Amino acid sequence: MEPSIRDKFNESFSKEKYENLIAEIHKDFPNQLDFRVAETPVFVPKDLKIKLLQAANDIIEVILKPDFKEKTERAIPVNQYVPNENSHPHFLAIDFAVCKDEAGNLTPQLIELQGFPSLFGYQWYLGQKYRKFFYDPKNYTQYFNRLSMSSYVDEMKKVLLANENPENVILLEIYPEQQKTRLDFEITRQLWGIEPVCITKIKKVGRQLFYEKNGKTIEIKRIYNRLIFDDLLQNYPNLETNFKMTDDIEATWITHPNWFFRISKFTLPLLKSNYIPQSFYLSDLKAYPSDLENYVLKPLFSFAGSGVKLNISKEDLDKINDKENYLIQRKVQYEPVIKDVNGNLIKTEIRLLFVWEDNATRPKLVTNLARLSRGEMIGVNFNKNFDWVGGSCAFFED
Repeated sequence: MEPSIRDKFNESFSKEKYENLIAEIHKDFPNQLDFRVAETPVFVPKDLKIKLLQAANDIIEVILKPDFKEKTERAIPVNQYVPNENSHPHFLAIDFAVCKDEAGNLTPQLIELQGFPSLFGYQWYLGQKYRKFFYDPKNYTQYFNRLSMSSYVDEMKKVLLANENPENVILLEIYPEQQKTRLDFEITRQLWGIEPVCITKIKKVGRQLFYEKNGKTIEIKRIYNRLIFDDLLQNYPNLETNFKMTDDIEATWITHPNWFFRISKFTLPLLKSNYIPQSFYLSDLKAYPSDLENYVLKPLFSFAGSGVKLNISKEDLDKINDKENYLIQRKVQYEPVIKDVNGNLIKTEIRLLFVWEDNATRPKLVTNLARLSRGEMIGVNFNKNFDWVGGSCAFFED
């Protein structure tokens, strides 16, 4: 997006360097990489960075309002409500498409947001690999709030461990060794000593939870939750476990599962900003917008983009019986702004990643994730057999 930086990067790029980067990941973490790594990072100029920060701040101000919990109570399905919710999430992930405004300037537009963690370990690792193998411009960084590669690790440690012994903190998933994000789990284990543990391996005694490691029974005091209810219910409906996520337990959730629902697609209609496409709960509409071709339909309760319908008609909406479980959102026009070595232009989406300590008044922006796409949507299914697509990291002008 910064032409001079992009040109220098592309001049320094070679397929051999990229293959060496991928080979090193496989060497460092055999059989762990299960998603495509893009050939390039994203270089974000200062003016777009300022807009992204403002857009995120507009969202955070809504989350901080005293009535936010009341307005999002319906977001939590009754059978998935978890006791002992805290006052705010420990993590925020906010996704923005890079677009152009009417004046032709780059501008962010909100796509989705989550009160849920993302690839905090993997992004730390990937940023270093881009800097090692490719052109590394000065005054560009993947971190925020004056963090560095080492101080970022310390910042995450405070949030994840909160002075607990690492062995008393687990990363919760369902069959973590099978997940596409297992590389992030392994990096998390190496950086912060947090063991990935399957929900089937947890034992509950009263309100206390335990797991076994090297033949030793260890109490769980903090749960770094990476398990999504929908995944559990849809893909493992008959799974028998001693511990259920809805149990009343002593351990502290990081972050509490209720925030996955509160800060989600459900939140979109509550947000107002120049950087946020207009959204409406389908059940609130007395009449549909006259230009429905400019809207996309999204189910409130789904994950990984499932159920999204790009082209909708009045008839499509009329057929929906549970309108309270859907929203429509004004379409976002991604602007292809990243030039590959052949001069082709590629779309990008940037996810800002925040942490929120227990006693902090606001979340803190720490790093980011980027994704590149040639397809109609960002995502694996829309980018098969393409190069210069996949997961990446953005470097922001300092």
